[in-house]
Parts: sequence; C-alpha cells; structure tokens
Amino acid sequence: MSIRLFNTLTGRKEDFQPLVPGKVGMYVCGVTTYDYCHMGHARANIVFDIVYRYLRYRGFDVTYVRNYTDVDDKIIQRANERGIPSQELAEQFIRAFDEDMAALGLDLPTHQPKATEHIAHIIALVERLIARGMAYAAGGDVYFSVEKFPTYLKLSKRNLDEMQAGARIAPGEHKRHPMDFALWKAAKPGEPAWESPWGPGRPGWHIECSAMSMALLGESFDIHGGGKDLVFPHHENEIAQSEAATGRPFVKYWLHNGFVNVNQEKMSKSLGNFFTIREILKKFDPEVVRFFILTAHYRSPIDFSDQNLREARAGLSRFYEALQGAAEVLVSGLENNAASSQGAQLEERFREAMDDDFNTAQALGHLFDAVRSLNRLLAEKKLRKSPEKIAAVRDLRETLLRLGGVLGLFVSDPAAWLRRSNLAALQELGLSEEQVEARLAERLAARAAKDFARADQIRDELAAQGVQLLDSPTGTTWKVG
Repeated sequence: MSIRLFNTLTGRKEDFQPLVPGKVGMYVCGVTTYDYCHMGHARANIVFDIVYRYLRYRGFDVTYVRNYTDVDDKIIQRANERGIPSQELAEQFIRAFDEDMAALGLDLPTHQPKATEHIAHIIALVERLIARGMAYAAGGDVYFSVEKFPTYLKLSKRNLDEMQAGARIAPGEHKRHPMDFALWKAAKPGEPAWESPWGPGRPGWHIECSAMSMALLGESFDIHGGGKDLVFPHHENEIAQSEAATGRPFVKYWLHNGFVNVNQEKMSKSLGNFFTIREILKKFDPEVVRFFILTAHYRSPIDFSDQNLREARAGLSRFYEALQGAAEVLVSGLENNAASSQGAQLEERFREAMDDDFNTAQALGHLFDAVRSLNRLLAEKKLRKSPEKIAAVRDLRETLLRLGGVLGLFVSDPAAWLRRSNLAALQELGLSEEQVEARLAERLAARAAKDFARADQIRDELAAQGVQLLDSPTGTTWKVG
C-alpha cells in the first residue's frame, strides 16, 4: 500500500509520490524565538516528528528542515523591554526550545537553520522577485505585489477582493495594495539591520522560510508542514513569493496540524490561555504528553486538560504493565524457537492506519488490541507449558516495542516508568509513598495476626483514596487507579 496524505492545497487525500523516488524533502516552520514554547508548539513538533519517523520507517531517505525565526518584531520588542540585544534574547529561547524538544523525545531534524544565517539568500530572493516585476521597493521597504500573482490565496481558498475590502494601509507603509506584504523592512533606530540594495534593514517574516527551504531543499520539494494557523498568511505568502521567483511549483504536499484547545478555544499566547511545555512537564512525564497528542488525528483539534493527560498516563501505563509482564515471562528461561504470526498481523494493521494520512489514533487502537491479546496470554495458567504461546508473547512484545519506537513511545524501562507514573499520580492524590508503605506494613501485620477484617478495611480505605493493592505470591504492590 502507498501512503496517502491530506493535501491542504488540493483539499483531498492523495497518494504520496515524492519528486525523487525514495527521497523526501520536508520543511516545517519552527518557532519565533521570543518566549517559551506552549502545548500548541508541542503538538506541531510532535506531529511532524512522527511524520519524519514514519517516513524513515517506510524506507524513505528524509531530509527534514525545521527553522528558527531569530529576527522578528516580537523578538525586538521583547528584547527592548528587557534591555538586551535581540540576538541575545533569540539565542536564549533557541536553547530553551531545543531543551523542550529533547525532553519530549523528538529526533533532531537534518537541518535547523536560523533566519539570520541566511540573509544573503533572502536578499538574493528579493532581488529575483524585483527583477521579475513581482515586487517593488518603496521607502527602504520591499513589498510583494499580490495582484501580480494570479493564484494568490489558492492554499487558503480565500477571495482577494473580499479581503481587500476590509484591509487598510497603515500609516508609514508604502504599499500599493493593502494586501501586499513586506519582503524587506527598512531599519528603524535600535533595531538589528543588515546592508541591502535598498538600504539597511531586515527580512520580513514570510521571505525567511522561502529562502531557507529553497537553500536546503531546492526550489521544489515534497512536504511543507505547520499548524493550521499558518495557512494564511504565512504559507500562502510563501507560495506566492517562491513560485513568483522560480516559475515552478513550490511544494507538492501541504500538511497542517489542528489546534490544541482549552475550553473550546484555541490555545494561544494572544488569548492568554496557554501552558508552557515546561509547566506541563513539571506535572506529567514527557512520554505522557506525546501519547496524549497521538490519541487524536493530527488534523483534528485536541482538548487540553489535566484530566485528559491523566487519562493518557493511565493508557500508557497499560502498555508498560503488559511489556513488564511479558519481560518477566521471557527471562524465566522459557524462550524457544517456535514461530508466531501475531506480530506480523499487528504490524500490517499499524501500517494500514499510518499509511492513511498518519492516523496515529487508529494505530494506537491496534496497539491497544495487541496489549489485550498479550494480557490474555499472560493470564493463562498453562502459559509456561506452551512453546507457541510463549512465542506469541515474545512476538507481540518485540513488535510493540518496534512500532512504539516509530511513534517515540515505550522507550523507558517498564518498571522505572511505572514507578515514576505511580509516584506522580500519588502526589496528585495528596499522598506520599511513605504513607502508602506504612499502610501496607499495617495491613501485613494485621494479616500476620489473622485480623483479616482489619486487613480488608485497610485495603478498602486505600482503594477509596485511589490506591489499588495488588496481592501476589511474591508480596503486595500498589498502583494508583
């Protein structure tokens, strides 16, 4: 089966056929480095990390570019407020972004260019647009002329005349048309600036990505990704300026992830309803955040809440519990050479889901089915006497770990992860490990004294607090939930 993906440009799913067979060029818009990243940034970067991982799993040689916008109005304003150079502020938040992405377990892209490293490419691209009559210089600024590009707004499916009716040219701007956008901005006092044919200035936001992507991937490439909020104006303007300069299609497939919502509103800094990645990771394991993101299809909105993250943690715990149980069986000297087809069947279903526009929600559903099968095997009393069933345990465990790796999941030691998860959940209940262990000791003493009513009472009291006791021939353990 071929991979099918939803192309925002055409508005439909299409078979994925890269421009060069076996190779993929992918560009994803990074962050503007003036603040810490929030959960919306986490979703976008996890989504395209999965796309990157899955394409490699399917055998493609992927060149993945994710940029940093390190010169921008917001960066300059924030740096001025703090009384530091804008580049110092940008570097601070580049480091913070890298730390956050590493914590979330993202693979490093092939290239991570900074806009300030590509000023020469940006100036050359602007000159090319002016030479082709698609842009004009005015008052030290350079603007792209949207009226010269007949297919402008083909990505967002908007109407230029309707948009023009509501647009205004701000004081100090030298636009010919209210929808024209800046390619180069004349320097203002105290702002970072570079020399150019139009005087000292700095690049506009949109031209940065066109210049960086074409410098690293060529004038046409396969996939461009980002959040839905970037469709207009950013990606629309990227298409216009790139195709106007080259006369060639810029990107074959446009992929956009849905929003993270809080109370049915998009999470954003402008609305003040955002939570930084760092705030969330103080409360939840990074793998829980990744698992939560993958429970929804990447194009759908996803509702953020602590409760939804707790449910994700519980779901992920089910995988780790099954993996731990399987590992315990397989280290008991029962390995054999019997064959099993369960892993192959699971992998086939996983690939069918992921081939269908990277449907991680459905793929996780198949992995959950495998966990249920694995747990049924582990619960069988005669498991250890059946080479075929032991082989099925081994096969399912190995396949779960391999496919989980494609999603960036199941990367921890199960026992260590389950302990961390339990302690985090216990803290949310207002309990400490010491308190639970004290109650376990009290229960053990009651059972030793054959006071089973008291032992049952302690078990019930802990259950009422959210702590479940698990008795086994080797002793008693506990977990939250």
